[in-house]
Amino acid sequence: MSDKKLIIGITHGDFNGIGYEVILKTFSDNRLLEMFTPVIYGSRKHFTFYRDLLKIEGINFQLLDNINNVVHKKINLVNCIDDTADTQPGEITKAAGAAALSALERAGKDLLEKKIHALITAPINKDNIQSETFKFPGHTEYLENLAGAKDSLMFMVSEGLKIGVVTGHVPMAEVAKNINAEKILSKLKLVNNSLKEDYQIRKPKIAVLGLNPHAGDNGLLGKEEIEIIEPALKKAKEAGIFAMGPYSADGFFGNGVYKNFDAVLAMYHDQGLIPFKTLSFGSGVNFTAGLPFVRTSPDHGTAYEIAGQGKADESSFRSAIYEALDIIENRKLNKEITANPLQIVDKETFGRGARYSEEERSLRGMEN
Repeated sequence: MSDKKLIIGITHGDFNGIGYEVILKTFSDNRLLEMFTPVIYGSRKHFTFYRDLLKIEGINFQLLDNINNVVHKKINLVNCIDDTADTQPGEITKAAGAAALSALERAGKDLLEKKIHALITAPINKDNIQSETFKFPGHTEYLENLAGAKDSLMFMVSEGLKIGVVTGHVPMAEVAKNINAEKILSKLKLVNNSLKEDYQIRKPKIAVLGLNPHAGDNGLLGKEEIEIIEPALKKAKEAGIFAMGPYSADGFFGNGVYKNFDAVLAMYHDQGLIPFKTLSFGSGVNFTAGLPFVRTSPDHGTAYEIAGQGKADESSFRSAIYEALDIIENRKLNKEITANPLQIVDKETFGRGARYSEEERSLRGMEN
């Protein structure tokens, strides 16, 4: 796989959701093909269905039977299903779930074999994708298992906010018993390492939220802060991680304290994702940190209620692509710095957007 031309894999997700719509809208700007080569793992039938339904003109694809035959400066499509299932925008079907899994498995194989540089996943339905080979709460857990990683992190990232979670897709009734000091420390290490390696932040500052209302009020409203979170923070400090807390989650975002930190670690899914989507929806990205490969996705779901209506906003999907490209570059820079720790590096190379051409800055919506 050549380092000169990045090959980015894209799975189509649930074909009855808005996956194809955000993919098609994104690549209606063919200038993106100058930046990287996209390979869509999906369906010729459903691609053309949405292209025709939404009247998106001037967008075609090169059909591949093998990733090794990728054509640069073209949209490549690997047909992963038999194309017998009908497209039913807004409907939840077993066929759509099976097609989502088929695309994910094919892309995962190419990712492990390093035939693609990164993976962008369009939204799946976490119910209809379940099968004998997919018994996971979502993409994050599936990819962690695929990579053989001991742990991974659901890291929601945007320009001004990064939030990781200790427990991801876990029922609320089971959150407290799934939190312990070892797990918090593991997630803090993942956040800290990702900020350094994926975002080139040399000395990360991390805020940790409490589990209970008002961070337990010194044990009055719960003892997890005293018995679990504070000991984890002590261990993190001993490991050289700058992490502070636990902070009361209700006021932390409202009063803007989060702006003083490079990232936030929340205890559970909604504690982190509600403020993240409130502050960053449309530009936010779901990044799976801690894996040997790069995977990102938009910060929204299948949105069946608007599927096939031309209403879907592709901004988050486009941001997911740019985020993956940035992380690839930052990991490369990190390897160079690690290999040559005494070299003098121009700090401007670490500024977001500093290394982009004028056209790339225009595509990303960056101000000059």
